[in-house]
Amino acid sequence: MTMMTTMRRAMTVGAVALAALGLGGTAFAQKTKLTVYTAIENEQLDPFKKAFEADNPTIEIAWVRDSTGVMTAKLIAEKDNPRADIVWGLAASSIGLMGSMGMIEPYTPSGAAALKPIFKSGKNPETWVGMDAYLAVLCFNTAEAEKNKKPKPTSWADLTKPEYKDSIVMPNPASSGTGYLTVAGWLTIMGEEAGWKFMDALHQNVAQYLHSGSAPCVQAAKGERLMGIGFDMRGATEKTKGAPIDLIVPKEGLGWEMEVTAIMKGTKNLEAAKKLADWASSLKANELYGKYYAIVANPQVKSMPANYPADGEKLMAKMDVEWMAKNRDRILAEWTKRYDGKSAPKAK
Repeated sequence: MTMMTTMRRAMTVGAVALAALGLGGTAFAQKTKLTVYTAIENEQLDPFKKAFEADNPTIEIAWVRDSTGVMTAKLIAEKDNPRADIVWGLAASSIGLMGSMGMIEPYTPSGAAALKPIFKSGKNPETWVGMDAYLAVLCFNTAEAEKNKKPKPTSWADLTKPEYKDSIVMPNPASSGTGYLTVAGWLTIMGEEAGWKFMDALHQNVAQYLHSGSAPCVQAAKGERLMGIGFDMRGATEKTKGAPIDLIVPKEGLGWEMEVTAIMKGTKNLEAAKKLADWASSLKANELYGKYYAIVANPQVKSMPANYPADGEKLMAKMDVEWMAKNRDRILAEWTKRYDGKSAPKAK
């Protein structure tokens, strides 16, 4: 064998070895684990994770999920030692509050320009961008109503009638984003004085304040309560499953909120968090949101999930998420002082 042949063989072996090392490096590359705090519904966690990771194979989502109030309190408690990289699916009013506390990393995602103006913070760069809007509706069990000869309400005012005593459940606004948007909606629609007067009268008919925005409609769907004030998606889902409930949009109008995405200041995975923020604002992501919600950030997505109330968007009150953020502590303190005695025990 000539020296030249030997050298060629050595070079070939070396190239193969280097290629193998390169492939091995790709195959075993460490994924970036992104800690994502959220309050989206449990059934959305897996589809959202899979869709994002399919387009971003070098990033792995590690969810931390609870109700809006619990997640908001957790994030604020961790302010000086943040554990979340990014929030994907939390109330705009909660993020607005954190923005005022310097907890948010400003960033305008690549897909933000295509979104409806109401679904953006309006800052430059943006502090958050919206995903979907959800409404406070009334889930009314028609089977229980027929059995107990209870009339169907058409307004919030109807809920204060004596025939509904101990028949209503609603979310506690201190632990549920749906609860807070409901209360903020009443104060917006009726004005503060009339709003608190209405809640005083409603309190006489409330059996219990629950710690989740889903639970009231679930209890109504099961016939455990005549009606639950809860959020639209959960009510529509329960009705689609066959529950004997009607989703009522009270004629005075509805409180609503939006779920948003925001990067947490201090994240050690900023580039990965930006990739998620970009993806969360994309048309593809909005089409995914549209499988669960009728009102999403991208106007190109026309969505109407089964059994969703058709007049929901038309009766959305003129909510101000900045006002909701600034007045949250004051409103919750007043609500707790007046009504917390009927709150369900918190799970330990």
